[in-house]
Amino acid sequence: MCGIVGYIGRNNAKEILLNGLEKLEYRGYDSAGIALLDHEQVTVIKEKGRIADLRKKVGNEAFGEVGIGHTRWATHGKPSEENAHPHQSASGRFVIVHNGVIENYASLKETYLEGALFKSDTDTEVIVQLIEKFAQEGLETKEAIRKTLRLLHGSYAICVIDKNQPDTLFAAKNKSPLLIGTGTNFNVIASDAMAVLKETSEFIEIADEELVILKRDQIEIETLDGEEVERAPFTATIDASDIEKGTYPHYMLKEIDEQPAVMRRIIQAYQNDTGEISVDQAVLDELLASDRVYIIACGTSSHAGYVGKVLIERLAGIPVEVHISSEFGYNMPLLSENPLFLFITQSGETADSRQVLVKVKEMGYRTLTLTNVPGSTLDREADQAMYLHAGPEIAVASTKAYTAQVAVLSILAVAAGRARGNKAAIQFDLVSELGIAATAMEAMVSSKELVEHIAGEFLATTRNAFFIGRSVDYFVAMEAALKLKEISYIQTEGFASGELKHGTIALIEDETPVFAIITQENINWNIRGNVNEVLARGANACIFAMEGLEQPGDQLVLPHVHELLTPLVSVIPCQLLAYYAALHRDCDVDKPRNLAKSVTVE
Repeated sequence: MCGIVGYIGRNNAKEILLNGLEKLEYRGYDSAGIALLDHEQVTVIKEKGRIADLRKKVGNEAFGEVGIGHTRWATHGKPSEENAHPHQSASGRFVIVHNGVIENYASLKETYLEGALFKSDTDTEVIVQLIEKFAQEGLETKEAIRKTLRLLHGSYAICVIDKNQPDTLFAAKNKSPLLIGTGTNFNVIASDAMAVLKETSEFIEIADEELVILKRDQIEIETLDGEEVERAPFTATIDASDIEKGTYPHYMLKEIDEQPAVMRRIIQAYQNDTGEISVDQAVLDELLASDRVYIIACGTSSHAGYVGKVLIERLAGIPVEVHISSEFGYNMPLLSENPLFLFITQSGETADSRQVLVKVKEMGYRTLTLTNVPGSTLDREADQAMYLHAGPEIAVASTKAYTAQVAVLSILAVAAGRARGNKAAIQFDLVSELGIAATAMEAMVSSKELVEHIAGEFLATTRNAFFIGRSVDYFVAMEAALKLKEISYIQTEGFASGELKHGTIALIEDETPVFAIITQENINWNIRGNVNEVLARGANACIFAMEGLEQPGDQLVLPHVHELLTPLVSVIPCQLLAYYAALHRDCDVDKPRNLAKSVTVE
């Protein structure tokens, strides 16, 4: 999502900020800006669009030895220059950049800032206006920031300039990444180490609810209670693979965190100039000419395919079958007259899928590949292709590729449905709903502490586990089970919950972990009935429920999104659950035994 870069030193901050923001472009963004402080003069330059556009606007004369920069993806307020960061307080004294979502910004605005003049629609401007209000009431800047932070509910990473203190940069975080980079006669702040690796390889972590006071040659870290914090720096090893991983301990965790940004990148990639969903006409023509779609995939991609089946059938009205690649090629069913074969593959090199592609092309059928790797074998050999725009996925356990597949399938379904005049597709504001889902996903990736606790309680020592669900929740249950088994080595299965009593419930023993996923209103009580069945037989049950369907005792509440897009949100705690279970059991998260990222043999 959004990116932050800050600098205080003896050089001009302009190029450091712009170069750092360019390093963060992969996150996805719609606007960018920088603020430069030269003595007590603040210059703020913002621009909707690309950083290249911002660079042109900044010009050669801009100067400041203190500066902050930001790339934004709209959450509160449309993409515009007014809503772009940095934001200034009413008097212009304070300037802020902010990542995250302030959940109570509206109530703070009503309670503390009645009558204040706002120039943007963002939650961020509330923060900087509060800081100024408390400073005007007599608090020193540090204390004004501290008081403001205590009022905020939600996630934030902030960097603040006070033009009355031109030798100081302030920063703080909660549930949103932020690092200090250290150097000789300078210090930097960044939401991702990649942004400032050109400047330094020495970093200091910032914990949640800590306040940082940076000077050129001094670093102070305090809790919100004012206690001083001493924390040693660490060195980021600089080679190509570690630059990709940044300061994350594992690629898998980094790739889980990247999913909201991937959603926003996908929206950008499949939007036209009017902001509507747009799919290449040649791809649409292939789909619209077919009487049935055969989705061919393996593992995680097949689970995304099952969700795609629901999306395409409901929104485009075209029948869909989902088949496992390794079975389809050697046990081909009776085919319809005008089929389209849709291959879903992260790498584009999956051997099991390619052998099907070769056979169906020999039979004269049309093919479409969804892949994350342009130029890969299936991309080259299929008649048409759509790309996931997920960026490199290094961890063997697929995470961001799965959610990217679901998102791109939803785009294909809506585009085809609108072309066919399907009312449900025409009324489905997919751009908006994917944006809401991206924000919900961001909330889920911030739930690490809770999910880690659940993993420790339910999975640290168990030998088996089950995931249950109905409708699309069943498909997510299958993916959740695959994630858990492939990196923690716990024997795990995903089941349609109604099938438990038809045999599987015989495996339930005392303390058997059973995770229930509930996101669909029409089957809420059915699944809860199945949960009661396993509880009666000694199971240790854990419920992940969508907001609005939750009940007292549910372990995790998922932010509400459109019912067809719930897999984008419900899968994230399942991914984190697998990750933390693997850590609890001392497993190699990124390189699980016996597995490879790209399966190039049948």
